[in-house]
Amino acid sequence: MNTVLLIGRILFALMFVSSGINHLTKSEAMTGYAGFKKVPAAKLSVLISGVLLAAGGLSVILGVYADLGALVLAVLLILIALKMHDFWAQTDAQAKQNETIAFFKNISMAGGALIMFAIAATEGSDYGWTLTDSLWQLAK
Repeated sequence: MNTVLLIGRILFALMFVSSGINHLTKSEAMTGYAGFKKVPAAKLSVLISGVLLAAGGLSVILGVYADLGALVLAVLLILIALKMHDFWAQTDAQAKQNETIAFFKNISMAGGALIMFAIAATEGSDYGWTLTDSLWQLAK
C-alpha cells in the first residue's frame, strides 16, 4: 500500500511543482495576468507563489514535512481561487464559466490538500514512504 500512497502523492503534487516552475520561468507573462487581476506587488506575488507551489509540491512528493507542505498548498489554493478566479464578478458568460471552473478546481484541490494535511499530521498515521516524519503529531 505504501507504493500506492506514494504514487497518489506524486500524482496529486506534480501539478504544483510544474506550476511553481512555470511561475518562476514565465514570470513576466504571469505578472501581466496578476496585474490584470489587481494582485498587489504582482511580480513579487508571482515569484513567491511559484516558490511556495514548487516547495509545497516537493514536500508532499518527497515526504519532507508533508503535513506542512500540504497545509501551505491548501492555503495558497484558497487564496488564489479567491483572488484570481472571481467568477462572481464576471459579466461575460464565457469568462464566468471559465472562472467558475478554475475556482472550484482550486477549491477541490485545497480540500484534497487539507485531507492530506490531516492524515500526515495525525499521530501514528501512515501515508506511504517519507524522507522525514511529519512536523506535527496531532492526536487522533
